[in-house]
Amino acid sequence: QVQLVESGGGLVQAGGSLRLSCAASGRTFSSYDMAWFRQAPGKEREIVAAMRWSGGRTSYADSVKGRFTISRDASKNTMYLQMNSLKPEDTAVYSCAARPTIWGTWPTSVSDYDYWGQGTQVTVSS
Repeated sequence: QVQLVESGGGLVQAGGSLRLSCAASGRTFSSYDMAWFRQAPGKEREIVAAMRWSGGRTSYADSVKGRFTISRDASKNTMYLQMNSLKPEDTAVYSCAARPTIWGTWPTSVSDYDYWGQGTQVTVSS
């Protein structure tokens, strides 16, 4: 069983920054795929960023490229999403997700992931 615990959400003005954290426990993550998703009111959940826990590969939604950065601190078993230049349209519930790596694939959909955090609310005011 992998457990994911999120923190760092809140209210911020447009142009500001937040850093979300996802603390993982239960397993080592040397061969795991990790991602951040978000879901705005009335919209489908969408992927924001993804990474291999081992590093070497990341991907981002076009809407956040150049503004968001996904990373991890292996010594703390924690994944981060650094969000800069926030816009009102970034307002959503943000969730972290994980799955054991399937080599030769790059997961981008909700159904690809096995473990989820509870989500944290990010609200960006205009």
